[in-house]
Amino acid sequence: MLYFVLFVLICTIFVTAIKYLNKASIKSLKGRHVVITGGSSGIGQAVAILAAQQGAHVSILSRNQDKLDTAAKKIEEHSKIEQKISKESVDVSNKKQVERAILKLEETVGPIYMLVNCAGQAICGRVETFSEAEIQQLISVNLIGTIYPIQAVLSKFKTRREGIIVLTGSAVSLMGMYGYSIYSACKFALRGLAESIYMEAKPYNIQVTLAVPPDTDTPGFEEENKSKPKETRLMSESGGLYSPETVAKHLLEDALSGNFFSYVGFESFILTTLCVGMSPFKSLSDVLCQFIFLGPLRLIAAFYVKHFEGITTKCFSETVLDSKND
Repeated sequence: MLYFVLFVLICTIFVTAIKYLNKASIKSLKGRHVVITGGSSGIGQAVAILAAQQGAHVSILSRNQDKLDTAAKKIEEHSKIEQKISKESVDVSNKKQVERAILKLEETVGPIYMLVNCAGQAICGRVETFSEAEIQQLISVNLIGTIYPIQAVLSKFKTRREGIIVLTGSAVSLMGMYGYSIYSACKFALRGLAESIYMEAKPYNIQVTLAVPPDTDTPGFEEENKSKPKETRLMSESGGLYSPETVAKHLLEDALSGNFFSYVGFESFILTTLCVGMSPFKSLSDVLCQFIFLGPLRLIAAFYVKHFEGITTKCFSETVLDSKND
């Protein structure tokens, strides 16, 4: 136990030091135009407020006009007179709507410098229980709804030789979990999308960041809980619950620092290190960190795997027992 505590302490110190060094080269958003999909609530709204506090012109995209109006007022409270706060009601899975909105925002607010894709939705359940409509909805919002905004801005970024693109995945972008089959498949796809776009965009001085936040206390999370099987709820509890402000702070700092992964908490550090694969890296210090901790962290991950399997087995046994009693 002592060795484990020491290992965790060393990991924390090492990671904190690397993040501090990366933060030294953070870019400025002052006077820049930031567009956020899903910006009317949750992580998206928190990112919008932080961007406004840093002096950016902020545009939020979402479907619900009432939520957009309310969010825009909140964002304006954190901005100065010379900043522009805009909103557009858009279905991000509709390519023509997205293209029209991006064109309008470029004309009225100015050139877009940063695109943060926060639009998303989770529906939980066992894979065989999902309806065709639910599957299509999850793919449309989480995957297609990220591709279309990126397509709309990328050529403009390439022409201007600058820009930042953030894709908001999830912890289940890096690991499958009971009850998240379709949602996780969409979020896994975002990782492949992010790595591919990174290669395409790098010669044009465009940065790509993949955020993999843990459970976050948002309206979407509350809705997600309504469909969670017992197994999923028990597994999720091991990772804790974070505020959207905390997640947004890390997301914005990592994107402006040029980090490919943006994560929050020790569990997310474990995941991003274990799943580093062929992902991009910012510096040799990142590679060294991964090299040192990859092996030992596999042992910790193995504990989580067995813990999750134990939850599944226990819940299955309880279900069988209940059915016999009935």
